[in-house]
Amino acid sequence: MNYGVYTNLSIEGAVDVSQEVIRLLDGEDVVLEAKLARALGREGVPLEDMKVDILVTVGGDGTILRAMQKNDAIILGVNAGSVGFLTEVGPEEMEESFAKVRKGEYFIERRFKLRTEYGGERLADAMNEAVIHTDAVAKIRHFRIMVDDQVATELRADGVIVATPTGSTCYAMSVGAPIIDPHVNAFVFVPMAPYKFAARPMVVPTSARIKVELLMDRGCLLVIDGQKEYSIAGHTTVEFSLSKDYGRFLRFEDNFYARMQEKLVGSL
Repeated sequence: MNYGVYTNLSIEGAVDVSQEVIRLLDGEDVVLEAKLARALGREGVPLEDMKVDILVTVGGDGTILRAMQKNDAIILGVNAGSVGFLTEVGPEEMEESFAKVRKGEYFIERRFKLRTEYGGERLADAMNEAVIHTDAVAKIRHFRIMVDDQVATELRADGVIVATPTGSTCYAMSVGAPIIDPHVNAFVFVPMAPYKFAARPMVVPTSARIKVELLMDRGCLLVIDGQKEYSIAGHTTVEFSLSKDYGRFLRFEDNFYARMQEKLVGSL
């Protein structure tokens, strides 16, 4: 196995954690991401060019999502941020965890992604969610949401979130969507600050094709995983479906509910 290390350098102490990762992988084939390598006075490779089996991310969930936009390696998240719901290893667990990694004592968890199409073009896949929201402060937009060409709802709101189960613990949760077990093959779409009281989140199967139509002659922004941003014109449609690609996480235990209690319930 060969390893890459990618770090959010804006997090205080993350470089120190990265140096500990490198020490714990001593003797293995390790590639450093270019910016981290410069910070350490070493040679590195851009994230998108890293040909590695396992990519160790040092940071939080945003670091993982940025890594997944540019690299399809298996992700091992080391938490150097705050909540780090998607991360697997805390700084205090590193010695034991990397010993297990080197012995092959882990499994790979696959999480499905959301495919997004607009104007006949496939955009970036989402691990967490795609968000369509107004491009002007304090201005609502008019949306129609179709599921398999049937009208699911029509509403005025600040925007709409379409999330995977992975993303149900992120932005979608903060605006009232249910938490979805990652073993459930479903998406959830969530109105953001809807004017209509009856507008509520709706869970649909991953076999469904979701269309969000902008019914006003005013634009919106489409943001994927907080990383990619696209301008969406009025009177157009964005389509969502199940991607054929998956995200892969290195895990030591299948402990979604324990993770939820520790990182969401306990942290709030």
